[in-house]
Amino acid sequence: MNSNATMSWPIIMMEDMTKVFRQSGVETRVLNGIDLNIHRGEFVVVHGPSGCGKSTLLAIMGLLDSQTNGVYCFAGQPVQDLKLSDRARIRNQEIGFVFQSFNLIGDLSVFENVEQPLSYSNMKSSQRKERVSEVLEMVGIADRARSRPSQLSGGQQQLVAIARALANRPTVLLADEPTGNLDSASGELIMRLLKQLHANGTTVCLVTHDARFLHLADRRVKMLDGRIVQEDAWQEAGAYVV
Repeated sequence: MNSNATMSWPIIMMEDMTKVFRQSGVETRVLNGIDLNIHRGEFVVVHGPSGCGKSTLLAIMGLLDSQTNGVYCFAGQPVQDLKLSDRARIRNQEIGFVFQSFNLIGDLSVFENVEQPLSYSNMKSSQRKERVSEVLEMVGIADRARSRPSQLSGGQQQLVAIARALANRPTVLLADEPTGNLDSASGELIMRLLKQLHANGTTVCLVTHDARFLHLADRRVKMLDGRIVQEDAWQEAGAYVV
């Protein structure tokens, strides 16, 4: 168990949160009364069937979308009170994203893809290159630094995406179905890497419908029809109760 996980206050806190999409006068309630805390150092997996609201929840968690009602606090700060520039800064510096579709830029090399989020910071060029080399080595794909994404397998592309997500040393890593487009061997490799990152201190929230990986998490949150229907209990002492 990571020692940081014993901290009593959550890095992510959601209370009675809802999300409603409106189109042509029709309302679709995607999230309905979500209460969820994630503590520093945790590995939390959110699971459930397709269409249950998992990805929408993660998008709001990562400040890519906003709730319709309710409260969301990131590191103790109510998100709805943040300026757009502050939301962008948090997304860039505090949150790392890993998506099912990799979202790599085809015209850029592996190295350049990983370096891209660092270009928005005040980091010197030499420091950026050092950091990119470090994270590529960390995920085991440094030998493909000059390759284009199209020259890589799906598993290798996802490793690049994880390296990119780690470039700014985020507080929280959010992964949305990161194994969804991979074969079973590549998927297991990605999950072992996420577990290793968590062991080294990264807070991880994983969205998946794949039951094979539920056992890797400290805590499991099950969703159905926009609600949390089952959740392992967090205890400050660092123990979990199913």
